Amino acid sequence: MSGQELRLEEALAAFEFEGAVQQAQRFGEGHINDTFAVTAEGGRRWILQRLNTAVFRQPQQVMENILGVTRHLRGKIAARGGDPERETLNLLLTRAGGPLFTDSEGGVWRCYRFIEGTVCLQAARSDEDFFNTGKTFGQFQQLLSDYPAQTLHETIPHFHDTPDRCRRFEAAVAEDRLGRAASAGPEIAFLRARREDCRVLADLLAGGKLPLRVTHNDTKLNNILIDAATGEGLCVIDLDTVMPGLSAHDYGDSIRFGASTAAEDEPDLSKVHFSLPLFEAYTRGYLASAGGALTELEKQTLPWGAKLMTLECGMRFLTDYLEGDTYFKTHRPGQNLDRTRTQLRLVEEMEQAWDEMARIIKKYS
Repeated sequence: MSGQELRLEEALAAFEFEGAVQQAQRFGEGHINDTFAVTAEGGRRWILQRLNTAVFRQPQQVMENILGVTRHLRGKIAARGGDPERETLNLLLTRAGGPLFTDSEGGVWRCYRFIEGTVCLQAARSDEDFFNTGKTFGQFQQLLSDYPAQTLHETIPHFHDTPDRCRRFEAAVAEDRLGRAASAGPEIAFLRARREDCRVLADLLAGGKLPLRVTHNDTKLNNILIDAATGEGLCVIDLDTVMPGLSAHDYGDSIRFGASTAAEDEPDLSKVHFSLPLFEAYTRGYLASAGGALTELEKQTLPWGAKLMTLECGMRFLTDYLEGDTYFKTHRPGQNLDRTRTQLRLVEEMEQAWDEMARIIKKYS
């Protein structure tokens, strides 16, 4: 038996499974954690994961956040007559009663109940899929609207601190360690022209005008389980980046990724557009679920969330390009510069559609 298999056996023995374990097989398409589907007697299944501690350096804090949030969700879902076994993630505790197990080589493991009868989409097939995405993430925000967000650990410091991202970008331009700044002149100028925009949401938060919320911080379609029978969004998954933040951050990141007509690294910018129909579909779903829990100013700043999350992402891609492609994986030269350009094209088109975006927000508020 290999060392990896021995560590898996240790983890299987550490958790309180219902019945004897019959098999454990690699599962899913995730690239960060090692994931296994565990089947026990009677066919009951669980998801067993070894956390990537190079990414999540404080796994105990990550799990404290998840435990607190999922317990709160269970209570709210049960109170409204829902099914807390299927509508939120449920942790299986270790035999010692904790959410984590550390193996003999220092590997850190956790386990969730498997939610049967669900599918996970990698991309929206229609506007209706994106509407359901908005509805599900809006519901997540609504159910957690009374959770004390300030009690959550900030497990990735400055994650959506756009002014901080701006400072790091300027430092990368100034150092220009690989002499790449000359090839990104228009992109650098574009970002610098919007330097003041980067402060809009941060200043509103600092001034006490926007409330701190529980945020997911990776609000992509593939982080929702879809009920295979109804096609409805059922459960928000991948809670590793749950932290305190702004509702506009989660909303905006969904729009950045989902309302684009092209891939994130599309080199042909003629294919890259900000889709107002997709923006409207998501907004309709999101506000139908979350609208009652948001303040009026939060709703008004949702377009800023879309713009700033896209601008910030473009800034991060360009910073990485200037620093030598050390953070985002690349498969060809200039890929991070292409990624930058798609994000800035989306920002440009959002600015052109700004009044219409505001009208759509008002329509569904």
